[in-house]
Amino acid sequence: MLGAITGDIIGSVYEWHNIKTKDFPLFRKDCFFTDDSVMTIAVAEAIMNGGERDDFINAMKKFGRMYPDAGYGGRFSHWLRSDTKEPYNSFGNGSAMRVSPCGWIMDCGFCARTGMWPSNGREIAKLSAEVTHNHPEGIKGAMATADAIFMCRYYFGGYCGDYGSPINDDPEECKRRIKKHIESEYRYDLSRTLDEIRPSYRFNETCQDTVPQAIIAFLESTDFEDAIRNAISLGGDSDTLAAITGSIAEAAYGIPDEIKEQTWSFLDEPLKDVLRRWKKFIGDRK
Repeated sequence: MLGAITGDIIGSVYEWHNIKTKDFPLFRKDCFFTDDSVMTIAVAEAIMNGGERDDFINAMKKFGRMYPDAGYGGRFSHWLRSDTKEPYNSFGNGSAMRVSPCGWIMDCGFCARTGMWPSNGREIAKLSAEVTHNHPEGIKGAMATADAIFMCRYYFGGYCGDYGSPINDDPEECKRRIKKHIESEYRYDLSRTLDEIRPSYRFNETCQDTVPQAIIAFLESTDFEDAIRNAISLGGDSDTLAAITGSIAEAAYGIPDEIKEQTWSFLDEPLKDVLRRWKKFIGDRK
């Protein structure tokens, strides 16, 4: 999930100052973590606490109140401050930007052995969304992102290929299969190129106009850094786009150590503590 946090921090300074180029300093001194990072951490905490409905609600409210000025949307901010545990039918992109931990608890080995999708991560991804974003589009955005993360781990990790031969040495084939699944399962249009999207793309906080673009930014990438640059070059909700793209790109490429170190330097101790515990929790699941 560090890929999501990295994308969020790098994109933080461009959310209200969009750029339409890949040529920009990767980290600036005025970068900062936003609600995207805070809620990603909350989802990880909820999973470690049991992954039940109340675990997600409690973790989101806990971390949301710890970081009240992280930049939440109006309705989500009201939900955080309230005593209610009921969702509010959102289809905002918040469900997708925070979902990445769910894609990392899905068992690649189980899928390789049985040919079946591991249901645990998908169900938890759905639950992580619907505690607030229970609109079908909100749930869809989170599940599509979690599926993309899992499939990157599965294919790029060399778990499966035609006739038992791994295909992780063929990145384009890995991406082709991921693209085919997302288009078929979730009916997202992934046919446009970044060059076609970029000129007219504007700020949008919905899943349906953020998640497909974030996935395309990954599909056109060559490595982790390139994926982040692709996402931010679109403009729009830059930190969230880059968080979603970064969460997928991490599963495919990993994150260079230098970028990890820079990301780490922007986080405070409570967030780092969750990341340390999360690393121990998931162990060597990749």
